[in-house]
Amino acid sequence: MLLNNKQIAIVGGGPGGLTLARLLQLKGANVKVYERDINADARVQGSPLDMHETSGWAALRKGNLIQEFKKNILQDADKKIIVNKRAEIIFSDHETEPAEDLNNEPSRPEISRGALRKILLESLQTETVVWDSHFVSMEKQNEGWLLHFKNGSSAYANLVIAAEGTHSKIRPYVTNIKAFYSGFTMVEINIDDAKKAIPDIYTLLNGGKIMAFGDGKCILGGQKGNGSLGFYVSFKPGENWVANSGLNFSDRTEMLAWFKKEYSGWGIIWHQLFERATMPVVPRPIYCMPLDQTWQALPNLTLLGDAAHVMPPFAGEGANTAMFDALELSECLTSGQHPTLKDAISFYEINMRNRAAIAARHSLENGELMHSECALDKMLTILNIK
Repeated sequence: MLLNNKQIAIVGGGPGGLTLARLLQLKGANVKVYERDINADARVQGSPLDMHETSGWAALRKGNLIQEFKKNILQDADKKIIVNKRAEIIFSDHETEPAEDLNNEPSRPEISRGALRKILLESLQTETVVWDSHFVSMEKQNEGWLLHFKNGSSAYANLVIAAEGTHSKIRPYVTNIKAFYSGFTMVEINIDDAKKAIPDIYTLLNGGKIMAFGDGKCILGGQKGNGSLGFYVSFKPGENWVANSGLNFSDRTEMLAWFKKEYSGWGIIWHQLFERATMPVVPRPIYCMPLDQTWQALPNLTLLGDAAHVMPPFAGEGANTAMFDALELSECLTSGQHPTLKDAISFYEINMRNRAAIAARHSLENGELMHSECALDKMLTILNIK
């Protein structure tokens, strides 16, 4: 096997990185995951993920993690309602969408990010994850790399896989191609104990997801698996809106006033999002890698997930694509079909970039649709209910 007597460093302990570690360990590889978090509970995990059958679900199946996954499926989280800007229900599948059959493999089961992380972490060998390892830099050493971390420690690896997300510090060692601003910005809002804090909206969601459209803007929201709800206020400002807005994103009164102005004409029910939000709310300009990006493969370094192909979230492909990256990369490194590490990495990267370009294009198109003036009508047409 290409990985015999090789030390592998995966930088980043998200779904992609942890999935890769699991799959490589099943093949006997020597793997360490270097994660910036202090421990597994250091960060509140984001909105739930729906696992797609041919990507995220396929990776879990290969990792022999299906049964553990099924124990943590969020029932009804896949159900959705579509509303107009006044929060009037235009479409709901709560009555028509059957409950997930856990005896079979669900089509797009949902799980909280925290639960998925726990499943993946518990599947790894003891001390696989090296916590408090915030990557700073690395340098070539022998045939591999010497990695340096913010806490002053260093580690050597024959092969490094960057899985540390959108702002990857390892990506520049592979390519100088940078992401472009997609035209969309989202303001992330989290609300704890939502049943008590925003009972009207909590009841409206009924355990599932909500999508609201109007005036070229949208609001997306859903449960997070711990009694909290997460929402994204999404619109199309200029790339430098966050810096130029002058807003204090920790000031509830200021953010509510901004929302009332930016979303004027929307129902007052939405004001609850800012009135009850856990502050600060978080502005997120959305970026996307060029769809035609390419680079020359290296023999000891590669990328997966957002580090390789960050894209807008409007197709639900981010984590699924990262986990499928992990599946394909693990196969390339361990199948015996490639004569050298460089050949294996090159084969993986070509396929990965092609797949990611298709997903990113779909996501960009969805984003334009969802932020169009006639978004509500278009969504209803897509769902064949108009």
